[in-house]
Amino acid sequence: MSKPVLYYAKLSPPARAVLLTAKAIDLELELKPINLMKGEHLTPEFIKINPQHTIPTLVDGDAVVYDSHAICAYLVEKYANDDQLYPKDLVKRALVDARLHFDSGHLFARLRFLYEPILYYGSTDCSMDKIAYIQKCYEIMEQFLKTEPYLCGDVMTIGDFCCLATVTSVNEVAPIDEFKFPNVLAWLTRMAELPYYMETNEEGAEELKNLFKEKLAENRGAKWTVANEVDAKASSIQVTVKVGGLKLFKLRIMALEYAKKNLK
Repeated sequence: MSKPVLYYAKLSPPARAVLLTAKAIDLELELKPINLMKGEHLTPEFIKINPQHTIPTLVDGDAVVYDSHAICAYLVEKYANDDQLYPKDLVKRALVDARLHFDSGHLFARLRFLYEPILYYGSTDCSMDKIAYIQKCYEIMEQFLKTEPYLCGDVMTIGDFCCLATVTSVNEVAPIDEFKFPNVLAWLTRMAELPYYMETNEEGAEELKNLFKEKLAENRGAKWTVANEVDAKASSIQVTVKVGGLKLFKLRIMALEYAKKNLK
């Protein structure tokens, strides 16, 4: 039997959620990279497969599935040995579905609100209100995780994978305060301990965050270089906290004049 084919981009959070799911159920996919920055998702050939021209897209025999949340659910239903990642129990499944919609309707939507204009349209708007809008999601997640280790309770689900891929793609731009959101940070640490975490998520998350910084600097008329980092550190104290290779959060205390100049 031929392997399911996944059209994906490693920097895409939704694509990485699918990669996490596939690894968790020990499913081998045929991976077909799509370069979003070159517009390969907008070619007539790809639009014929997926009229929404979105990444990821799964082709499994005659079935074509798009939207990462739908793909994750489909893969578990068809290929997993059990239903832990996407329970058949109606109440438990409803909770997982709620977390999937939280990712698509809140987390990922707010990431796109910040990232997309900068990546594709030359914007320089990395304003504090957009960052705070993302951080509001952390407040909600903190409550989800108040008494349980995972977003849907005591076991990991595809809801964790989808939210994880998004949060780790934006947690440097919108830092996670260790004092306000200890449960979120503990959850991130727990997820980073997965044996397939680095391969399926961390590399792509770093790629996206670096691309965002480069495009923002380019749009502002400056090349992102080591010199830029040195200038920033001359006016600030920056601390990056890492656990098991995962950059959990970054704290930067800026001089007032530097902040006025750069946070526009």
